[in-house]
Amino acid sequence: MTRDLVLGVFEMLYPNNAHPTWRHPHARADRYTDLDHWLGLATLLDDAGLEFLFFADSYGYATDGAGDLLDVGARHGVQFGQLDPMMIVTALTAATRDLGIVVTSQTTVEAPYASARRFATLDHLTRGRIGWNMVTGASPNSIARTFGQQVLPDHAARYDIADEFADICYQLWEGSWADDALRGDVAGDVWADPARIRPVDHRGEHRTSTGVFGVPPSPQRTPTLFQAGTSARGRDFAALHAEVVFLQGTSTASCAEHVADLRRRAEGHGRTDGLRVVTGVSVVVDPDAGRAADLRAELDAQFRPEDAAALYLANTGIDLLALDPDLPISTQSTEQGRTALERFTATGEPTVAEVLEKFRAHGLRGFQVTGDPASVGDQLAEIVAATDVDGFMFEPTFGDHGAFVDVVEHVLPELERRGLRTPGRRTTGTLRERMGGTGPRLPASHPAAAHRWPA
Repeated sequence: MTRDLVLGVFEMLYPNNAHPTWRHPHARADRYTDLDHWLGLATLLDDAGLEFLFFADSYGYATDGAGDLLDVGARHGVQFGQLDPMMIVTALTAATRDLGIVVTSQTTVEAPYASARRFATLDHLTRGRIGWNMVTGASPNSIARTFGQQVLPDHAARYDIADEFADICYQLWEGSWADDALRGDVAGDVWADPARIRPVDHRGEHRTSTGVFGVPPSPQRTPTLFQAGTSARGRDFAALHAEVVFLQGTSTASCAEHVADLRRRAEGHGRTDGLRVVTGVSVVVDPDAGRAADLRAELDAQFRPEDAAALYLANTGIDLLALDPDLPISTQSTEQGRTALERFTATGEPTVAEVLEKFRAHGLRGFQVTGDPASVGDQLAEIVAATDVDGFMFEPTFGDHGAFVDVVEHVLPELERRGLRTPGRRTTGTLRERMGGTGPRLPASHPAAAHRWPA
C-alpha cells in the first residue's frame, strides 16, 4: 500500500483528556495551566514532522436538568476547568517551525467579524499555520445560560446560523481586500489603496455585518477549515465548508460509510478540491504486547460510569442514569450534540445500559489500537485500507506526553515501513499546503472563492 498519511494530535486545555485521568501519576491536572507543558508537546510534534496539533474546546460544561453544574463535573473535572486555546497559539508557533495549530471556535454565540479578525490576526502571526475547527457548539444548554440566553436554537437552526457565519467570514477574508490593495508605497504615500477595499454588506436571517475588514490579507486569507459533524446536517455542512473532516471512528464499516458519504456530498456541492478525512485513534503501544494490554486496561479503569454519564449528558442533554437501563436508546432524541447519540444508533438498537457501558469504554475517542509496534502498525494499516481515511489524529491517554512520545518512537517507523508515510516526511509552508493543498489559499471550487475580487 502506498499512501502518505497526514498526521496530527488531538488535545484539550482541560485537566483531563476525554477520560477523567487526573488522579493518575501520568496525568496533567497539575500542569495543564503551565505553558511549558504545551510548548513541550508542540516541539515534540514539530520535531517529528507531524502536520498539526488540534485543540478541541467548548464554552459548555456538564449540567443537571436545572442547568446547574453537575457535582461530578467539578469533583472529577469532567469537561470542566477548560482554558482558552486561542491564547497559546502564537507561543506554540513561535517555538516551532512548521507545526500547524487548529483551534475550535463556535458559530452560535460568537460574532462573525470578531472571529474573522482573530483568525486573520493569528494567520499573520503564525505565518499561515492556523486552522479553524468550525463547530456550532457542544453543551448548548450551559452555553446559553453563560451567554445570557434562555436557550440556544435547535440543532438544524444552529447549522443554518453556521452557514451564514461562515459566509460572512469568507466575505471578510476573501472579498474585502483585493490582492493588490496593500501597496506599501512610501514614495506615493499610499499604504493601502482605498479603491481596492470594499465593504461587506451581509443582511441575513440570522447574522448581519456591514463594513470593511480591518485586517490586511494574511498568508492563507481563510484559515484551513476543519469540521467534525456526524449528523446528516453536520455532514452536509462539512461537505460544503471543510477542507479536513475529523471523525471518531468506532468501526471500520461505519467509518468507511461516513467517508464515502462525505465525499459524495462534497461532489454534490461542486467541491473538486479533494476533501481530506482523518479519524481519531487512541494508541497504547509498548514493545511488550502484554504490557500494552495492561496499560489499556489501566486507562479504561479511569473512566467510571458516573463520569461517563456526566460527559454524555454534557454532550447530548440525555441523562443515562435517570433512564430505565433496559430502554432502547433510540427512544431518546436531542437538539444538543447528536454525535454521541447517533454513533450508537447507526448500527443497531442498544439499550441505555449498553450505551452507558460502550460510552464508558470508548468515550468520545476514535479507534482503540493496542499492542506492540508491529501489531499497532498492522491495525492502523487495516483501518486505512478498510475506510479510505487520509490520516490519523492521535489522542491522549493518561494525559502527559507519553502517548505521543510512543507514537513518534514506535508508530511512525511502522507507518513508514508499510508505505503509509514518506520516511522522514517534513512538509513546509502554510497549514493548507501541509494538509495537501496546492497553494496557501482556498481552491477555486470552495464556496469562499466566489467572494474574491475578479482577477
